[in-house]
Amino acid sequence: MEAIIEVTGSGLIYSNPKPHVYSRHAYFPSVIQLKGRELLASFSIGQAFESADLRTNIARSVDGGKSWTLEGPICSETIDEDASYVSRLSHGADGEVVAFTIRHNRSRRDEGLVNPANLGFVEVELQLWRSRDGGRTWDGPEVIDPPLVGPSFEMTSPILPLQSGGWLLPTSTWRGWDGSCPNGMKAVAFCSFDNGVTWPVYSDVMKDPLGDKIYWESKIEQMGDGRLVAAAWVYDEKHGCDLPIHYAVGHLSEEGPVFGAARSTGMQGQTVCLLAMDEEQLLIVYRRTDQPGLWAALIHLEGEAWEVQAEAPLWGRPGRLTGDSEDMAHNFAILKFGAPSICRLHDGELLVSFWASEDGLSSIRWVRLRIRG
Repeated sequence: MEAIIEVTGSGLIYSNPKPHVYSRHAYFPSVIQLKGRELLASFSIGQAFESADLRTNIARSVDGGKSWTLEGPICSETIDEDASYVSRLSHGADGEVVAFTIRHNRSRRDEGLVNPANLGFVEVELQLWRSRDGGRTWDGPEVIDPPLVGPSFEMTSPILPLQSGGWLLPTSTWRGWDGSCPNGMKAVAFCSFDNGVTWPVYSDVMKDPLGDKIYWESKIEQMGDGRLVAAAWVYDEKHGCDLPIHYAVGHLSEEGPVFGAARSTGMQGQTVCLLAMDEEQLLIVYRRTDQPGLWAALIHLEGEAWEVQAEAPLWGRPGRLTGDSEDMAHNFAILKFGAPSICRLHDGELLVSFWASEDGLSSIRWVRLRIRG
């Protein structure tokens, strides 16, 4: 039977209830399943896509994602006014919820996150916040000491707990505000063997020996047979254009993950997320660029061979949704949707969350999926 991706519902996690009174936009969601039909979401709320007042907020659903209640920011009393925050949720040990958070230095109040002169990035601090009561109260921040110099790092993914018990933190190195980048811009994974207390080693996931390709918003997923698969949005800086989404297949060693060469999927898109369905089947959701909109695709991954089995559009609307100029700082600023995440629900369906801008208002949306065949 041919595989089919079926959309079974859609709705909002958060949208500014009074846009005529105050500017409040939402971006960068993640959702995890708790007990029963309870779901927990995190996302950033602020005045604009790169505004200095972006703060991580929590929302909760008790009916499987149909309706949501905003509960407010994570530990607002510790937030620095000269910083913006973005977080992604994952499950820790013994029922713990972990929020991997990046604190962006926003002391340059009139600048965005990216230096348009050299594609440098603001200074960042990597943090962990932990909750033992399903996200109602939080302890932190615990500051992560990176195992290499970025000097800056990108928020690409939640922490990935491995079948062996270790943790991977997918991220990418990024140039400093002055343009320096001693290790080059590449996708990496930090490794922790003590539930995030220390991150002593890292592995290269995707890198270009010539330094022309940049791997953004990388994700890593572990297949049912233990293999690791990574995927990323690829930008050819030398020629000022996007390349097809690339992937790499890896395995775990005693020193950490080892990945093979990055390969093209042939799929034109950006900001991809992954979910392993079984030993050889992978669901991806991504911002498609050859046909505008958010799309899902079911992938058969035999060995290192990438085969699309089914695909379906999830969201889109007429108009320009992405930028295609050679100025990537400008392209980031005019994006209209992205940062999808996938949550496997207890009833076997999947919930995809993402941010989308409609009529000048950026909100957090959800779409439920069922895979048949």
